[in-house]
Amino acid sequence: MWKIVVGFVLFAALSMYVIITAGDKADMGGEKHGADAVHAPEPAASAPAAPASAPASAASAQ
Repeated sequence: MWKIVVGFVLFAALSMYVIITAGDKADMGGEKHGADAVHAPEPAASAPAAPASAPASAASAQ
């Protein structure tokens, strides 16, 4: 039983050390909305959608 307690204390200490030494790199603020949110621009589509090569009447006849 004491091994579980010692293991928990060691794990908690290591976790706190990692969180504290991360500094500003670790954002623990949760989900961001509005001006605080940073969004990457979506890449532009370079290829058009698949062209419709067969007429609609031929596709419905099958």
